Amino acid sequence: MTVNLLVTAIFFAAIMYFKYYGVIVTYHAAEQVNQVTAVRNSVFSLMDPYYLLIFADIIVLGFYFFLNKKGRAYKKDNINYHRGKLSHTLLFTVSLALCLFNILPNKASMNEIKKAQEMGILNYEAYTIFANDKPEIVNTSEITQDAIDKLKGLDAAAVSPLQGAAKGKNLIIVQLESFQNFLLGLKVDGQEITPNLNRLMKNSLYFPNFYQMVGQGNTSDAEFVVNSSFYIPPQGAATMSYVDKELPSLPRLLQNSGYQTVTFHTNDVEFWNRGELYNALGWEKYYDHKFFGDEDSFFFGPSDEVLYRKTADKLKEMDADSKPFYAQVISMSAHHPFTIPAEKYKMKLPERYEGTFVGDYVRAQNYADYAFGQFVDELKANGIWDDSLIMVYGDHMGLPIYSLDHDDKELMTEIYGHDYEYPDMLNIPLIIHAEGAISPQTVDHVGGEVDIMPTAASLLGVSMDNNIHFGQDLLSQSYNLLPQRYYLPTGSFIATSGLLIPGNSFEDNTQFTLAAGGKTPAGTEDEYNRALRLRQLSNSYVMQLPDRVKKAE
Repeated sequence: MTVNLLVTAIFFAAIMYFKYYGVIVTYHAAEQVNQVTAVRNSVFSLMDPYYLLIFADIIVLGFYFFLNKKGRAYKKDNINYHRGKLSHTLLFTVSLALCLFNILPNKASMNEIKKAQEMGILNYEAYTIFANDKPEIVNTSEITQDAIDKLKGLDAAAVSPLQGAAKGKNLIIVQLESFQNFLLGLKVDGQEITPNLNRLMKNSLYFPNFYQMVGQGNTSDAEFVVNSSFYIPPQGAATMSYVDKELPSLPRLLQNSGYQTVTFHTNDVEFWNRGELYNALGWEKYYDHKFFGDEDSFFFGPSDEVLYRKTADKLKEMDADSKPFYAQVISMSAHHPFTIPAEKYKMKLPERYEGTFVGDYVRAQNYADYAFGQFVDELKANGIWDDSLIMVYGDHMGLPIYSLDHDDKELMTEIYGHDYEYPDMLNIPLIIHAEGAISPQTVDHVGGEVDIMPTAASLLGVSMDNNIHFGQDLLSQSYNLLPQRYYLPTGSFIATSGLLIPGNSFEDNTQFTLAAGGKTPAGTEDEYNRALRLRQLSNSYVMQLPDRVKKAE
C-alpha cells in the first residue's frame, strides 16, 4: 500500500506538472517546490476532478485490507516465509531487468517527452536521478563573439539603418505578463481587446515573429534573458543556477554609459530569488512590494494600475537628474489563472467565452491593456514619453496547448482560423517606439527575447563589442537561429526556416510554419547542430564567469 501510494503520487505529480508546464517532471523540480506552492491557485485551476480517479485503487485496496486485517503472519522458521522471501527477490530481479530493458535502448533519445514515453514514467524518473546529465563545459578560449555569430549565421558586415537613432534617450522596457501576440489587433464580436497597445503598435516598430525563450523560471527567466542575452540554464531557473555569477548585462552596459538603472515589480523580491538575480545583473536599485504596498492587491501584489502610477512618479523624480535612466517594469495583473476581480472588468465577454480559460485570459489582458494605457498617458503628461526609447514585449505564453480543454481549443481555432499549434503558443509581441526618432514599420524578421539587449544597445548607440552575447540586433539581420529549452524538447529551435522539434534524433523531427505565416518550414540538420552548440557555449560561458562578491548582510 505504501509503495502503491508513492507510485500514484508520482503519476499524479507528472499529470499536474505536464498540464501546467508541458514537460515531464523530474527531481530537479524539487528545487522550485516553494515557488510552486506560491502559484498553487494556478496549479489547482488546471485540475479536472476526474484526475482524482488515479487514487481509486488505493481506496478500494485500503478498504479490502482493513476488512482482512487479521491476515496470517508467518514466522521466520516457517517454510512459507522463506518461499515468500524468495519469490519477492525473484520478482524484484525480473522487474529490474524489465526496467533496464526499457531504459537502455531509449536513453539516447533527444526528445525528453519521447524518452519518458518509451521508457515509462517511473523508469524515466529513475533514469534522470542516476544519469550523468551535466553538460560538457567548453573552454572560454573557444567562446568568442565571432564564433557565436558564425554559429548564428550572421552577416558580420550588416549594420542597422537605425543604429544610434535613440542615442541619449531614456530606456523603458515593459514586460507584459503572459501576453501573446494574437491579442494585438484582436476583436471579439467587435470589441477591441487591446486598444492601447494597438495604437502603440501602429505607431512603432512591430515584430510579429517574436518568440519567448524562458524555462522553469518563466517571468524571472524572461528578465534574465532580456538583460543578459544568454540562454536559460540546462536545468532549473536562472535565478537558482546563475545568480552566483557576475553577469554581463544591459544594466551594467548602460551604467558604463552614464545611465541610472532601476527595475520595478510589485511582488516580494524574494519570489523566484529575484533579489539575487537583480544583484547578479547589477541593477542599481529595485522597487518591489515594500515600495508599492498593499493598495488594490490581487494575485501577488498591487494591481497594474498601482504599478504604473507609482512607477511613473518615480521615473519623474529620476528624470530630474541630468543622467538618463534605464527602467524595466514588470506587469503582473494578467497572471495565470487570469481570474481578476469583477470590479476590474473593462469588457463584457460573449456568452461562449464566459466560464472558459480563454475567456478569463482575454478579459485579464483587456484589463492589463487598460492599465498600460494609463501608464502611457502619465509618461506623456510628465514629459518622459518624448525623451524615451520604449520597448514592450510579452514575457511568456498565457495559454499552453496542454492546459486547454475542448471548449478552449474551439475558441482558439475561432480566433486563429486554424488549429492552435506550438508556434502560436510561443509567439509573443515586441513593440519598439521612440517618438520622432523611429518611423512606424512592421518588421518580419524572426526574433526572441535574447535579442532585446543588442537591439536596445544599437538603437541607443551603445557598443557591445566587449560583451559576449547570444542575441543579435534585430534591425541589422534578416536571419535568426533561436535554440529553445524547457518548453520544447532538447534540440528544438526556431529560425527563419520555421520551428523544428526533434524526436529520437534529428531525422525523426516535426516542423511547423511560424505563427505569423511564411513558407513551408525546412529546418536543416546544420541548424539543429548549430543550435545545440550555441546552447552549450552559453552555459559554458556563464558557468566560467567570476563568482559574484556578495554584499555583507
